[in-house]
Amino acid sequence: MHLSATKRWNYIPQPDPAQVHALTEALFIAPEIAALLVQRGIATPEAAAAFFHPDLRQLPNPLLMRDMDRAVARLARALEAGEKVLVLGDYDVDGITSVATVMSYLTPLFGVERLRDYIPDRYTEGYGISHKAIDTAADNGFALIIALDCGIKAVEQVAYATSRGVDFIICDHHLPGDELPAAVAVLDPKRADCPYPYKELSGCGVGFKLMQALGEHLGLPKEPLHDLLDLVTVSIAADIVPITGENRVLASYGLRRFNEDDHLLRPGLAALRELATLREGALGISSLIFGFAPRINAAGRMGDARRAVAMLLAPDQQEARYTAEVVDQMNQQRRGSDQHTTQEALDMIAGDPVLQNARATVLYKADWHQGVLGIVASRCLDQYYRPTVILTQRDGKATGSARSVAGFDVHTALEACSSLLDQFGGHRAAAGLTLKVENVPAFQRQFEQVVADTLTTEHLVRPVEISAVLPIARITEEFFTELHRMEPFGPGNPNPVFASQRLIAVPHSARVVGTGHLKLRLAAADAQGPALDAIGFGLADYLPQIEEGKPFSACYTVEMNEYRGQRSVQLRLLDVRWE
Repeated sequence: MHLSATKRWNYIPQPDPAQVHALTEALFIAPEIAALLVQRGIATPEAAAAFFHPDLRQLPNPLLMRDMDRAVARLARALEAGEKVLVLGDYDVDGITSVATVMSYLTPLFGVERLRDYIPDRYTEGYGISHKAIDTAADNGFALIIALDCGIKAVEQVAYATSRGVDFIICDHHLPGDELPAAVAVLDPKRADCPYPYKELSGCGVGFKLMQALGEHLGLPKEPLHDLLDLVTVSIAADIVPITGENRVLASYGLRRFNEDDHLLRPGLAALRELATLREGALGISSLIFGFAPRINAAGRMGDARRAVAMLLAPDQQEARYTAEVVDQMNQQRRGSDQHTTQEALDMIAGDPVLQNARATVLYKADWHQGVLGIVASRCLDQYYRPTVILTQRDGKATGSARSVAGFDVHTALEACSSLLDQFGGHRAAAGLTLKVENVPAFQRQFEQVVADTLTTEHLVRPVEISAVLPIARITEEFFTELHRMEPFGPGNPNPVFASQRLIAVPHSARVVGTGHLKLRLAAADAQGPALDAIGFGLADYLPQIEEGKPFSACYTVEMNEYRGQRSVQLRLLDVRWE
């Protein structure tokens, strides 16, 4: 395969020049930055000013959320009546941070003896609200359960809780079903009848809004609420929700606790940051995704997710360090398991010509660890860019995770195979499924056929969305400073990708570093402007062509490289091509 065909370069339409000029003049910013703002729907000076200066005063009133008044009234009654409250959350990062957020805020109000956190066991209880959780509450005198990051479809479970004398407040952010649970309050911005203006909160974000509303109802100071923003930001990062609107404001303040105000960072996250040994420089959303989320997730995948809650609630550095080390050890076990399983999966593909030439990957092995299947599916997707399903056996059934390529709806593909499945759920990019073990071969054949019938050749080439074509001379430290004002980057506000044409490598600068990475200094072929350092992860195969000296185009993001106290602008290459 020709190297320049490894990615599909999509150029985002350029914005209205008049709007770009107006923003450039009003805000005294570079036209390239103004163009990025207009591309993202930020087209007025007022909207741009609010974007550049996130402010907690911009947050919508929590009482705009349907049922919030009922939730606050029930929680206030529990506080006044001396009732015990069970705080229940899902076993992933969003659920764990949700529980830690609510426990952090309520403990000074209720006291330790009247609160208990509850995370369901991933393997014995499964996702969401279980009868075991409800029985635990009822048998131990808990009159109220706050369900976080789950519960929007728990109609039967809430009815069972009512029969046992236990009330529910549900805080969720997933799409509701046709019927809502008959809880005291169902907080979910995605409810069709919910007027709350921002729909993309994380589960932890919904829990935060409940605490915000309770604090305002009780007339409490805002500082304890602001102390929750490091947790909310980790949830925003890990759950891949859009970094827009309210999420962007919350994340901006939360990231300050990791960077500028790190003395305010809770001990558990501070200990985790130390163990993660993240590279120098300010932490962004991607640092939380890759440095923090896997460690917190590992507790639920490899053991007891409540250990991660204990880490996040640790009151001092000594206890935080101990619990963080336990969680980090779980993550090392998880990494060992996922690396071993990934290698087995890749070996299965490499050893089977049919699998190598298939349009989809569907692999099954009875002894793979269920907790790493999603990770393994993603790793296989990185190697063979096509829809992927990884299955193992649990409780006599085949169960697993599906991951998809950009633009292909894997949930719809599973729906087409539903006659072979016991259950499935998820969304376009990722899903989970369960089926009878004896149905696995038929499912492999049918899923492959569905994918082959609907997948286009375009789907099989990774897209790169390019915001603008720039002369490399425009990439200066001043340009990066202006670009940096658009952070935090993430879904909905991605780190802009630029392209430059007619580039060459400075002689003798191109080399391979690490495990297949390309390092070089880039310059314009016409020698206009200074040369810039660049690194392309996994792009070492381009080295022979680059050394030939023929000018090429590159697409990249712009970053600040910090090493031993030295700072310099660096390009992170995403792809290279010769015209």
